[in-house]
Amino acid sequence: MIVDVNLNEYINNKQTLVEKELKTYFHNQEIPHELKESMLYSLQAGGKRLRPVLLFASYQIFKQDINPAISSAIALEMIHTYSLIHDDLPAMDDDTYRRGQLTNHKVFNEAVAILAGDALLTYSFELITNDPLLTEKQKVQIVQLLAQASGPKGMVGGQILDLEAENKSLELEGLEQVHTLKTGELLKFAISTGALLGGATKEQISELETFAYYLGLIFQVQDDILDITGDEKKIGKAVGSDEDNEKSTYPKLLVLDGTINNKNEYVQLAKKALKKAQADTSILMALTDYFSQRDH
Repeated sequence: MIVDVNLNEYINNKQTLVEKELKTYFHNQEIPHELKESMLYSLQAGGKRLRPVLLFASYQIFKQDINPAISSAIALEMIHTYSLIHDDLPAMDDDTYRRGQLTNHKVFNEAVAILAGDALLTYSFELITNDPLLTEKQKVQIVQLLAQASGPKGMVGGQILDLEAENKSLELEGLEQVHTLKTGELLKFAISTGALLGGATKEQISELETFAYYLGLIFQVQDDILDITGDEKKIGKAVGSDEDNEKSTYPKLLVLDGTINNKNEYVQLAKKALKKAQADTSILMALTDYFSQRDH
């Protein structure tokens, strides 16, 4: 169990690990040049690597040697990156900048960007199935969890609900459903997979999944807040894009003060679940506040 660890040090350490491992997984791979360049362009665009960090943090509640969790964490980052590439496309959000640099389709072209996203999605599953540190049972479990979290019952399902919600006014329950699928399911994968590989009990995994549910909502609420109050230089894209795209957001539904109050309720519920999982002294507790207070 991790106690009294400096949060920034922990995030930076795991971020460095992810950057190193990403290079390893692409080293000497026979991938067509432009496709490889497009994949790496978005993978190496920066970011806090928060999803892998969550997976590692969940795993290290129970075990310290994180090597068996690395392929799952890298696969998760690839899935997340593919979703961003596709999300930025003209048919979706039509964004020009991501993390302070031109979006993938602006640097390459739409066709290459789509294929880069497709390649990252499929390569992620290959990484898991080729990991010699995982048992065959673990490989099947993780692939199943990742497919569910990223597919029509997870992230992709949330994306279509998000698109359908444009120009509409969702109630709170509908908004939570969109973000639970679009954002929360991959966070849930990070937490549940880390716990599974770490040897958590079924009861602990269940409580940690409850924690992940609220963490996903916290993440999205803060995103919505930053779209109003954020610094464009820090968040790496234009402020107000949600309003421009006529998206349903928490501030639009609850106004800004109500959104902040709602987020604080999620924070308390997330921490309650951590306590039930006997993980309240882990780095996940500090990460809950980090997600709630982040400025980019």
